[in-house]
Amino acid sequence: MKLGFFTMPIHPMTKDWRLCLKEDREAFLLADELGFSEAYAGEHVTDRCENITSCAMFLASLAYETKRIKLGTGTINMPNAHPAQVAANIAMLDHMLDGRFLFGISPGGLLSDAEVFGNLGANRNEMFLEAINTVLQIWASEPPYNIKGKYWSITTEKTLVPEIGQGFIPQPLQRPHPPIVVTAVAPHSKGVTEAAARGWDPISANFLMPVWVKSHWPKYAEGCAKGGRPADPANWRVAKSIFVHDDDKVAKAYATSPDSPYRQYYQSLATKLIKNGRVELFKSSRDMKDEDVTIDYVCDQLIIYGSPNRVADQISAFQEQVGTFGTLLYAGHDWKDPVLGRRSMVLMAEKVLPAVNAAAKPVASAAE
Repeated sequence: MKLGFFTMPIHPMTKDWRLCLKEDREAFLLADELGFSEAYAGEHVTDRCENITSCAMFLASLAYETKRIKLGTGTINMPNAHPAQVAANIAMLDHMLDGRFLFGISPGGLLSDAEVFGNLGANRNEMFLEAINTVLQIWASEPPYNIKGKYWSITTEKTLVPEIGQGFIPQPLQRPHPPIVVTAVAPHSKGVTEAAARGWDPISANFLMPVWVKSHWPKYAEGCAKGGRPADPANWRVAKSIFVHDDDKVAKAYATSPDSPYRQYYQSLATKLIKNGRVELFKSSRDMKDEDVTIDYVCDQLIIYGSPNRVADQISAFQEQVGTFGTLLYAGHDWKDPVLGRRSMVLMAEKVLPAVNAAAKPVASAAE
């Protein structure tokens, strides 16, 4: 198993934005220093708590300070931007990172973002597909382009001046395009199947109950078969909320107390998703009553915490439950206590991951 990092940072509303961004950057730099294989940042324009407004801009700020780690958008919310702008900005970012880039995409899940960009009542899945298809066609084409769509049309026919390079949209360093990943949120996600058929790989979200995480593998395998490629567990990424400390009592207090950044994270996230009709994500079975989905229940089910050995045991048990996956994405949370936040990442990389891998059973070629 590899270790990665994924943050859709949920900070206290009253926390200074400069400090939020500073600490989020420090977490990425620490991940690089500790040998994490990859790291993703989310984005939202209309959320005071999830306050990275452009994941591409955020990653660009890390391009020349990181050395080995691959950086990914987690995700570009495709309906909210013009495909030509996405194509150009992502191509530049891929060059800035010298190819250490992963292109994470989604339709976007925050309703206030959809409203502010004017697509609240639109078919955002349809917009998403048109947007990514347009970006890929731009990268595969030469100007003046002739791409006509329902939502966007792309051309530079009237203004192309090839002898001076005017009218060209940049292409990424990685050809034909950077690796594409999609976030998987819905139980038994049909989107995972369609993405896998196109050669894209999934990230199962950290706020899903294990039973729904498990449901993603068969859909991924189905898509791989459809696309004529093997379903390799190494390509499946799963995010998880984890806190590690040398002392079990300290770990429990930091992860579960009323003012815990982990509890605040799920209080904010669950409120949004439940208001959006997504209460099922937090249920351990579909017949569970809505009123039983409390924040205490959600935190108890979704946060792994404790000393390194205890956390390693919980991760191994989680993998036994959901199936073998290739990369565990440590979910970023607010650094209420920066010393404890950093220490948790250090212990995760230096103690927990080696223990998990040492205890892992050999895998043939596919998760069960």
